Amino acid sequence: MHLSLRQLQIFEAVARTGSTRAAGDEIALSQSATSAALNELERLLAMRLFDRVGKRLLLNDNGRELLPRARALLAAARELEAMGQTPAAQLQSLRMGASMTVAAHLVPPLLARLYGDAVQRADRWHASVAVDNTAGICAAVAAFELDVGLIEGPCDDPALAVHPWVTDDLVVVASPALAAAGPPRLGVRELRQAVWLLREKGSGTREATDQALLPHLRAYQRSIDIASSEALLGAALLGLGHAVLSRRVVAPRLASGDLCEVPTTLPAIRRQCWWVVHRDKQPSAALQRCIAVLTAGAGALGALA
Repeated sequence: MHLSLRQLQIFEAVARTGSTRAAGDEIALSQSATSAALNELERLLAMRLFDRVGKRLLLNDNGRELLPRARALLAAARELEAMGQTPAAQLQSLRMGASMTVAAHLVPPLLARLYGDAVQRADRWHASVAVDNTAGICAAVAAFELDVGLIEGPCDDPALAVHPWVTDDLVVVASPALAAAGPPRLGVRELRQAVWLLREKGSGTREATDQALLPHLRAYQRSIDIASSEALLGAALLGLGHAVLSRRVVAPRLASGDLCEVPTTLPAIRRQCWWVVHRDKQPSAALQRCIAVLTAGAGALGALA
């Protein structure tokens, strides 16, 4: 692109006033600078835009074709300037990413805090939520494809600033029939012999499960990897094995008796959830508001979920 908005502004002013002198006075340029800019525009377009009639410049067919397009571009540029100068005129766009458990159980109350009163506000806004495992969300934030990521597992990408958010309890669960077939409290021996229903590698739940179990089990002797908490939950309901899932995910099933929490001799499993942004990201007003809610409302948000 070699054309500039300034050249189009000069062209529009000349078309409206009929001379380079009057146009220059209007846009604070000398007549010679205005003429030079107009000549350069005609050279770049490889066509004349005006008929010279004495000291008057009259639009020719090319100029009449260009004028409405130039005015549309100049109007769009003025709108962009207004957005930068008036926060209320800005489109409050927020691209959020969340790992699967966070998306299902923590993102809705977060969105309610961010946009619950939007009907009463005059600003313009749009939010989008991408759902992936922790590794995928971190990669998207690092590539500037997302403004902020909410994750369940650790992130060591040096391009990202990682901040603690809420904590989440993980529990070992199984179907009532499978739980009843074993001892009341599973020790290491029984845990090693169990079939484990596991989230895929890269998932925050998988990271926390591995950290909690593998120091004691050394390896999973029998396991099924499933890339969805809901599908993994379905497999557990059918009695295919034991699973480690967020208490938020299994709470309705525990309350209904469809699943049982399985006591073990292992320590309680608690993981930290995080929010991440790119270190070089220039935060928009929408991102600043989101960060304020994430920072100030973590405890209350966790209670809501």
